[in-house]
Amino acid sequence: MAAAAVALPRFSDADIDCDPAAAVQKLTAALEQNPDDAEHYCQRAYAHILLQNYLDAVADAKKSLELNPSNATAFLRKGIGEYHVKNYTSALDSFKEGQILDNGDTTFTIWMKKCEEALNTGSQTEANQTTQQQTWPPKIKYDWYQTESHVIVTIMIKNAQKDDVNVQFSEKEMNALVKLTSGADYNLKLVLLHSIVPEQSTFKVLSTKVEIKMKKPEAIRWEQLEGQGDSPKFKQFTPDSKHLYPSSSHYTRNWDQLVGEIKEEEKNEKLEGDAALNKLFQQIYSDGTDEVKRAMNKSFMESGGTVLSTNWSDVGKRKVEVNPPDDMEWKKF
Repeated sequence: MAAAAVALPRFSDADIDCDPAAAVQKLTAALEQNPDDAEHYCQRAYAHILLQNYLDAVADAKKSLELNPSNATAFLRKGIGEYHVKNYTSALDSFKEGQILDNGDTTFTIWMKKCEEALNTGSQTEANQTTQQQTWPPKIKYDWYQTESHVIVTIMIKNAQKDDVNVQFSEKEMNALVKLTSGADYNLKLVLLHSIVPEQSTFKVLSTKVEIKMKKPEAIRWEQLEGQGDSPKFKQFTPDSKHLYPSSSHYTRNWDQLVGEIKEEEKNEKLEGDAALNKLFQQIYSDGTDEVKRAMNKSFMESGGTVLSTNWSDVGKRKVEVNPPDDMEWKKF
């Protein structure tokens, strides 16, 4: 006598809504008894969607479609799972397939529109990122002038940090790399008209610019900053009365005025610690009268550098004694 067939449980969407976790367990047990039940896979996909297990939902919906390719509901649940893992293209294809099978269900149209909006937004975001990557940093100007001993290149970059500036010198090349506050890099590479002395060439970072001083091996006049091939014949450096040195621009400049502006900027440059104190003493000395200068020289020398006085009427009458700070001991070596 043949054994009676065991009736497998069936679940409605309402049953799954009440307790999706319990539904997953029961559907899994049912599928162990009958692994080829397309409807149970489709129902478990719905339970996984409610539990936000979207990858599991996609896997169950695909298995259901393998067993029953004409199941529109399985296409819907596969598309919903794919949408939530941001696989919008595949989700859109799933909704289109489901709509072909059941064109009366407006749910497919709603989800298709959501996919198209997500794809358009993603394309716009990618386009914006590409545009930002292709945006070049603002054009930065540089100029140059020369003295008898140096060629000076000035790069007009404000607020550059010393650690973000690297300048390398070779006999006929100068390469400056500056990391800008925007995060972009500025690179200035010059193939020089004449040779320089790399080990005696320096650069300085100021608040308004980067100043690069390249040492000339001979006091010759450069007709231009850059050049290729053989250098032209040297000309002895003979500055005219107005110091109108050659420039990379198409017009001449009054370099006396520019040098004055540079000195004024250096004068206003903010210093700290000993540098600021030394600058203050230098300013006092340079602006002082002959008596102030004599007082400063006498007090500094006689006190071993521990006293600096500007009062000549005081220090001019006596020997200035050593007077170190309270927490220091003065020793004569």
